[in-house]
Amino acid sequence: MLDKILVAILGGGLIVFIYWFFLGKKEKIVRAKNSLEILVEGGYKPDVISIPLGKETTLNFFRKDPSSCLEEVVMPDFGIRKFLPLNEKVSVVLNPKTKGEFAFSCGMNMFHGKIVVS
Repeated sequence: MLDKILVAILGGGLIVFIYWFFLGKKEKIVRAKNSLEILVEGGYKPDVISIPLGKETTLNFFRKDPSSCLEEVVMPDFGIRKFLPLNEKVSVVLNPKTKGEFAFSCGMNMFHGKIVVS
């Protein structure tokens, strides 16, 4: 009897953990005003960025990660592909004309981010 109770408790705990791990994480959206600094180190920090519709916004990428995967940032919806030299700031100027969510990634499409235009 005790083993069945223990299995039920552990199973319930595992269900809660799996739900939290896969569905419970919320995206942290960072709002850019005129410009925003994005650290490129093991991904993009921040990786979800909100920018205003019809307003010129500068995204400044600063790459500290020596991984060759993160040498480029690609924004296909904006027709942008920029090389990111190590330890240098690279600016990308956006002036979106439509609302929506637009993905960006590294050159190998392994690390991702999202631009939310509102």
